[in-house]
Amino acid sequence: MMADDWYVIAAILLLALCSVITRATYLLFGHLMPLPDRVRSALRYAPLAALTAIIVPELLPWHAQHGPMLDLKLVAAVVSIWVYQRTRSALLLIVAGMLALWAMRWIVSVFT
Repeated sequence: MMADDWYVIAAILLLALCSVITRATYLLFGHLMPLPDRVRSALRYAPLAALTAIIVPELLPWHAQHGPMLDLKLVAAVVSIWVYQRTRSALLLIVAGMLALWAMRWIVSVFT
């Protein structure tokens, strides 16, 4: 193995150890340090914030010279949201979004 390989393996192991330590600390000693009510109420929004942090860059990719760029994924997301508002079906949301994305990609490939 090369030196670079060992560096990558060591970095992965150290990051995994840091992750385990930070998560296990609260699980092991959380009963000794109760969270204040304001922190608990703020933590309710953590999953939504994490999901937003994953989805927004995917729908609006950012380029240094141009800023946010419109993408076909954004239009497919709007179609998905519209279908979900009409039907309240998660399955139709996924199907409509994928069909819209595939259709727009096909249209773009035909006309370019």
